[in-house]
Amino acid sequence: MTEEAVSAASVAEPAASQPRMFGGHLDPVRLPWRWATTRLTAARSYWIATTRPDGRPHTRPVWGVWLDGRFYFSTGSLAARNLVDNPEITVHLESGSEVVIIEGAAEKVSAGALVGRVAEACSVKYQWDLDPSELAGALFAVRARVAFGWVSDPSGLDRGSEFHGTATRWRFDGPAPGTAQAG
Repeated sequence: MTEEAVSAASVAEPAASQPRMFGGHLDPVRLPWRWATTRLTAARSYWIATTRPDGRPHTRPVWGVWLDGRFYFSTGSLAARNLVDNPEITVHLESGSEVVIIEGAAEKVSAGALVGRVAEACSVKYQWDLDPSELAGALFAVRARVAFGWVSDPSGLDRGSEFHGTATRWRFDGPAPGTAQAG
């Protein structure tokens, strides 16, 4: 993946809509994509979900950075092996009250300059001197195909199902061939 391709892809604003919701609807308030990217940038830990070759799910927390419209993370775990067989992945934040979920495909990153930028961003974010060579062969980038976000209580009052009014789906380039879109 070239830096030019990453930068060009990161400028497109996704189309926002309201996903199907069960149980009734409030007057929709579509969250802006910048609301999601602010949270993706600020998060310390993320959860990823991949699929094992036999179809069983695998989830785990990872550290990563949101940079140029992509989520970058490094792993040498079972998740890395799963992504070789099936690059489909979901990424979500830890919060259950300010939710951001990304669905997309992960691809290995090997471009030296980009690996260096990601290592620098991780070093600043996690206050740790990360050598870019430590990421060699284990760095992945996730490009969102679709993302979801909602706030469970936008008014500051605990009313439980308030998220129905803010549930937002952002669609990017459309579905990849042979894949189904959720929601």
